[in-house]
Amino acid sequence: MLTVWHLVSRAAAFWSRGSEPSGSAARPASSTSRASAKPLRSPAFRWFFTGRSISVAGSFMSPVALAFGVLERTNSAAWLSAVTSAALVPMLAATLLGGGIADRYRRDTVLRLTSFGAGLTQAGVAVLLLTHQHPALLLPFSALNGVFQGLTTPTLRGILSNLAVGRGLQQASSLLASVSNLARILGPTAAGLLTATVGGGWAIAADATSFLLAAACFSRISLPDLLPRAKDSPTMLADMREGWTYFRSQPWIWSVTLAFAVFNATNMGFWQILGPVIANDTIGAKGWGLVLSARGVGALLASVVLVKLTLMRRPMRPALSSMALAALPLMLLGVGANTFWLAAASFLAGVVAEFFTVVWETVNNTNIPERLLSRVGAHDEFWSFASLPIGQLSAPVLAATFGTAPVALTGAGVAAAAMLLASLVPSFRRIEINHDDV
Repeated sequence: MLTVWHLVSRAAAFWSRGSEPSGSAARPASSTSRASAKPLRSPAFRWFFTGRSISVAGSFMSPVALAFGVLERTNSAAWLSAVTSAALVPMLAATLLGGGIADRYRRDTVLRLTSFGAGLTQAGVAVLLLTHQHPALLLPFSALNGVFQGLTTPTLRGILSNLAVGRGLQQASSLLASVSNLARILGPTAAGLLTATVGGGWAIAADATSFLLAAACFSRISLPDLLPRAKDSPTMLADMREGWTYFRSQPWIWSVTLAFAVFNATNMGFWQILGPVIANDTIGAKGWGLVLSARGVGALLASVVLVKLTLMRRPMRPALSSMALAALPLMLLGVGANTFWLAAASFLAGVVAEFFTVVWETVNNTNIPERLLSRVGAHDEFWSFASLPIGQLSAPVLAATFGTAPVALTGAGVAAAAMLLASLVPSFRRIEINHDDV
């Protein structure tokens, strides 16, 4: 993974037209010269929006296509777990390193390079699936794709500030969220149909194409070069240590992170592995695609409603309590529910997850110092998802030992309990949203 990181760093330096690395303290005023309060009137944002729209459309097809493509070839939950985890572990590790690259080089350059790399690796996965190669060959391609995705994440967190300003930031964020939720609805269904008709390899090929098209769109963005990094600027490691110190000193932050570490291992991890296995014998690829799309419908509806609604002053306890309902789909999967009930539960999970997401982002932005937001957010994201491979890898072992249904039911119960226990943390009483600042 470090080799890929160094290659991306050097390529970013070259394609940034010779600009030297720079730190956040050394950004020139001209770095926002292309930013707009009306982002859709900005050519740079329109190219970015187009690229992201194409990319997320393919990304939401990939999980369904990859899962059933591997199962079609192996009929093995263990192989599916291995291929999925091969991408996730490098992605998590690269996320923390990617922040340093995104702060030192032009973000448009980093995005086009990582998107191009992700497209090539997904194309490799597609070829292997279409030619029915041994699943072990998928592992290095999945790992490389995970690295490129991990390097992309922190870049996406910062590039909006280069493309939009003022109220334009909110508009830009809303537009991107709407596209993401729409892709969540249509992507899994399209992937399910492609997998059921022509095979999962072609759906993965579509995802690879989406990354390459996105890279082409990002190449149309040209942000200003960055000034040289000041000699006395803190190192990236020093900045990361400061973020970690703040993160672990705030119980209201790390308690939520811990709760989601449990939730992601026992609910998301089991759902991603056991879900396709159970669905393969019950509702099929089409039904599974519809269930996943229903979650996107719920999230899209919630995001539209929350634009008009004002959050309560102390929203963390209601948000965490409602997240317990997000474990309901896994529970119903364990009892053998049909497509209708699974889709209904998935819809509800999408609603409560979107509600929590809006609350968490708003609370973070109003209660964490601005200069620490990205670093604290990186630790929150990293530790929340670091447990996911544990759930993915343990799911087939536990299912083989205790049975698929009992493991699904137990995982859902543990996940729901983690959310409810986190909602009892006393420090949430003082965590408020000041609507005058939002």
